[in-house]
Amino acid sequence: MQLPRRKFLCLAASAAACAVSRLAKAQAYPTRPVTLIVPIAAGGGLDTGARILAEKLQDKLQQPFVVENRPGAGSTLGSTYVARAKPDGYTLLLMDSSTIWMKWLTKNVTFDVINDLTPVAMFANTPLVLFAHPTFAPNDVVELIAYSKANPGKVSVATPGVTTPHHLATVWLNTAARIELMPVPYRGAAPALNDLLGGQIPLMWATPVAVMPFVEQGRVKLLGVATKERIPTWPQMATVAESGVPGFAVDIWLGIAAPANVPPEVVTRLDQAIREACELPEVRKRMSTVGLNIDYRNSTQFHELIVSDHQKYGTIIREAGIQPE
Repeated sequence: MQLPRRKFLCLAASAAACAVSRLAKAQAYPTRPVTLIVPIAAGGGLDTGARILAEKLQDKLQQPFVVENRPGAGSTLGSTYVARAKPDGYTLLLMDSSTIWMKWLTKNVTFDVINDLTPVAMFANTPLVLFAHPTFAPNDVVELIAYSKANPGKVSVATPGVTTPHHLATVWLNTAARIELMPVPYRGAAPALNDLLGGQIPLMWATPVAVMPFVEQGRVKLLGVATKERIPTWPQMATVAESGVPGFAVDIWLGIAAPANVPPEVVTRLDQAIREACELPEVRKRMSTVGLNIDYRNSTQFHELIVSDHQKYGTIIREAGIQPE
């Protein structure tokens, strides 16, 4: 049955008006300052990467992007804050890969990473490296495993907290290699590095940028890397996977997320601005100085990564018998 011409024209006009309204809203956003919550302490490479991106988003969207650090409980506090925020695009989260396995490693997570957050875009990744004090006897992961078996429960390793990639790497290595490294949580990379340099703790999982200068000075040594393949810039450094722990790989990626149900036009505008920022040679160069590699993925691709990693690491953690703390 055909619609009367007048009714058809009214419906068409209404649809057009809605489309114009959505476009206007997208173009209008943001009309006031946007807060980017960083759920870790200030000063590390991930925090610096967030500030570099926020600076460029501010330039492109012509509103202040204020970085606010809300560390605590292995980044759970800041992530929960954003998940519960008003879904208007004015409160965003620096989301790293640890967010997807929070529920598998801790009992106190009060949000669902799939249903309570909206992926906006991924923008970078970075390797996770195991460093040691130069006086520590093992010189690689193979020797570490042998040493730890001979000294069960006597070797400590610094991490930023229970839900972080650093902690997952520790407990996964424990279960896979049947050793007993003792994870010691710190409130950030800086205090952990200070204790490593001072010899108060023998091992530390960290992203490389803050630690590599001390490696070059001989004050810290490299034991292995948690990436799936060797890093081109350090081809001599073996992966944990090829050091007696097949399949071992802990990825660290960074992206921007918003609360669930944020308007799609806001996601689209933010996604576009992040893509444009990632294309800038200056941003790529500045990110590389803090150990971050540009790796842009749009909202859909980022969502797919979150879902697949959530399932993958959930399976790994359960099969390894790792219990939430």
